[in-house]
Amino acid sequence: MDNSSMNYLCLAAALDPAFIIQQPIPVTIEQLTAILCCTPRNVKFILRKLEEQQLITWIPGRGRGHYSQLTFLRSVDEVLEEKFQDMVSKGRIKPAIELIGQYQVNEPLKERLLTVLDKQMGFWSEPGSTSGQEVLRISRNRPMEKLDPAMVYTAFETYLLGHICSTLITYDAENGGFMPGLAHTWEANADSTSYLFYLRKGVRFHHGRTMTSRDVKETLQRLIGLDSPAISHFKDICHVGLESDYRIRFDLVQPNTFFLHLFSSIYMSILPYDVDFAANPVGTGPYQVLDLNEDVLVLGAYDLYYGIRPLLDRVEIWYLPHLGSSVRQYQLTDAGHNPLPAGEDQGHSIDYPALGCRYILFNFKREGLHQQQAVRQALRILYNQPAMIRELGGNRIMPADSFLPWKSSDHEFTEPPLEEARALLEAGGYGGEVLTIAYRTRKEDQEEASWLLERGRKIGLQLQLHPLTEYDLTDIMNHADLLIAEEVLEDDWQWGMINYFRNESNYLHDLLLDRQKTTLKRVLNHFSRLPAEERAELLDLSESKLRDNCWVLYGCHMNKKAQLSQNLFGLQTGSFGFLDISKLWVKSGFQ
Repeated sequence: MDNSSMNYLCLAAALDPAFIIQQPIPVTIEQLTAILCCTPRNVKFILRKLEEQQLITWIPGRGRGHYSQLTFLRSVDEVLEEKFQDMVSKGRIKPAIELIGQYQVNEPLKERLLTVLDKQMGFWSEPGSTSGQEVLRISRNRPMEKLDPAMVYTAFETYLLGHICSTLITYDAENGGFMPGLAHTWEANADSTSYLFYLRKGVRFHHGRTMTSRDVKETLQRLIGLDSPAISHFKDICHVGLESDYRIRFDLVQPNTFFLHLFSSIYMSILPYDVDFAANPVGTGPYQVLDLNEDVLVLGAYDLYYGIRPLLDRVEIWYLPHLGSSVRQYQLTDAGHNPLPAGEDQGHSIDYPALGCRYILFNFKREGLHQQQAVRQALRILYNQPAMIRELGGNRIMPADSFLPWKSSDHEFTEPPLEEARALLEAGGYGGEVLTIAYRTRKEDQEEASWLLERGRKIGLQLQLHPLTEYDLTDIMNHADLLIAEEVLEDDWQWGMINYFRNESNYLHDLLLDRQKTTLKRVLNHFSRLPAEERAELLDLSESKLRDNCWVLYGCHMNKKAQLSQNLFGLQTGSFGFLDISKLWVKSGFQ
């Protein structure tokens, strides 16, 4: 379909409310010239094309001062839907999204259009080339957060950066050890106060230059210069020595047995010293950034990747705010862009039990009755884990008493009567005040907020819902007493936990008081000097501070889902329960 449909929609929108199908509308060429922003000659050409495609009938006025007659033959919804489907079938996702926002679209039509758009997500094999370009499209129902290793604080963006950038070493969750990355080997001195990394030779950044030890040093310096929220993890480093282009040494002020975890973290993704990553995201990972804007992130396989080149050629992550599905689509469609009919076997779904949990955090920087521990204990009864799983179900698979599922499994859960919560409210001096719950507009958050609202009414507790379309700290600080949140940890769970307690960009840091954070800091003060078992004990003690004081109310562990094509191979899960895109490939079989 050419631009005729766009001209048709433009005319219909401009002439509304006079727009009526099959009824002539009096207009002049001068009017249409202004609407279409072109010359009278071009207007007549456009009208002729519209007539040829049986979109309108046109009867020109005879003589000066006489109106012409324009008759629309098809509804705006019909033409818009046809144009939309034409765009998405050709992979023009961004113009299709813009089309929805450009015209007034009723809800039933919007649902149909977004369903069409959703079917374009998943795997596509692009025709027209012998190379057989394979593309994965993923939809997200929220905008892209900071895509910068120094500042990243969300799971999905961390996952994406892991495909764009590489670290010196990687954590092997299965064996609990470390594997070579950009460094092919490393060593530490006897008292763990000095670490030496030996870098691979010939590793190229996406802009073509070879990586050297200077890039490693400047990556650390960048964290310091940007005042990264994770910079406290690296405070023990007192000197960085460039012993050659491919050897770098880190000297520490005290023993640090946790040091290797830091250099396998996303924050130490090695970046080129001669490129501003914020303006031009360049790394050494299996994928390079081809496009990044408010609508889409496009990643292309990097042919010069130092490891094994990805088999998927391109990955597109689209921001589709109205789709709202929490199931990731890894579906496969054929080269003709025809999704499999509904009801047919489209593959299978797999589950990813997430490391981490959903929870409630109190805003201690806001005055209110939630400052009283008895009131928080009442809310602990209200936000009862077994009751929530039983009544809300969904992907909630296990009650949580910790961020770690194996810790929660050791806890014996009870379900106290709501009357105990009423008594605790009275003990805390509750007199009918309103407590405000902030939550993101995601399915699970909305369900739990509404569920708490109804349970609160049963004991006379007035709760008020405060939905958040995005994480706005000022809004939360000023208006919320409670915040429904979810924490998903990396496979390196000790790193994930200590980062949760120390990182200055998360909910915990924002909403606890300084004295509370000091208490946690004191518990974890010697964390990095200890062996793994003793570090685990400190993390357990820190969680007990959150739990026993009701600073945090643990909710439930979640099960993440992904829809997979039956022809999809190379399935390997990474941190946060996402598939490792660089390992995926499509098996076509015998035709």
